[in-house]
Amino acid sequence: MARLEGKVAIITGGAGGIGRAAGRLFAAEGADVLLVDVDEEALISACEEAGTNRVSYCVADVTRAEDNQKMVDLATERYGGVDVFLANAGIEGDVASIEDYDEAKFDQLIAVNVKGPFLGLKASLPAMTKRGGGSVIITSSVAGVRGAPNLAPYVTSKHAVIGLMKSAAREGAPNRIRVNTVNPSPVETRMMRSLEEGIAPGESDVAKAQMVANIPLGRYAQPDDIAKVMLFLASDDSEFVTGSVYLADGGSSA
Repeated sequence: MARLEGKVAIITGGAGGIGRAAGRLFAAEGADVLLVDVDEEALISACEEAGTNRVSYCVADVTRAEDNQKMVDLATERYGGVDVFLANAGIEGDVASIEDYDEAKFDQLIAVNVKGPFLGLKASLPAMTKRGGGSVIITSSVAGVRGAPNLAPYVTSKHAVIGLMKSAAREGAPNRIRVNTVNPSPVETRMMRSLEEGIAPGESDVAKAQMVANIPLGRYAQPDDIAKVMLFLASDDSEFVTGSVYLADGGSSA
């Protein structure tokens, strides 16, 4: 039987590289999937790319409580409830020193990367409790377990969601709700193109080469590499796993 047969999954950041890959994989494994993002055109493209009527979308801003509740209500209306919540929406912010970082951009990054998963948990936990349990996966980063110069707000946000995950795992356990993070190293997505250009303007290939040199497996991850770890955590194969940090980083934190 497919590993997510009969389950309903919400994926925020569903129009991005990892979100799209997770949506395709979860649907192929039997789940009904609601992709959530702010970009409707990109969401339509992601649904078409999935090639199945198991995948639909919801336009929502994860920084707004009412939008998080909207996505949960929509998943319940369309599919009957929520079993898996993948809090994957995130932004990279600017590449700048702490002293030069714009305060408004800091606030925006924290709102998307930290407040977003918090509000998603707040909306989805009651729905999962009604279903008798579930799995929450929060996308953190290898930056969530170490520091990096000129990326302090991003690094801060990815550390923060690990603390959120651990607290939510404790709270969710009595209701059979598991909560974990997946922490990728660089992935072949739009976000990395932006960071490479920010690190070495006009020489993004040099920045990429430097980052690849720090990954023992010798390459960036593909979105599917990360989605496969998320599938394990979404499925009943991980029914005794909660409160854990799953590094999918090609050995770069070893």
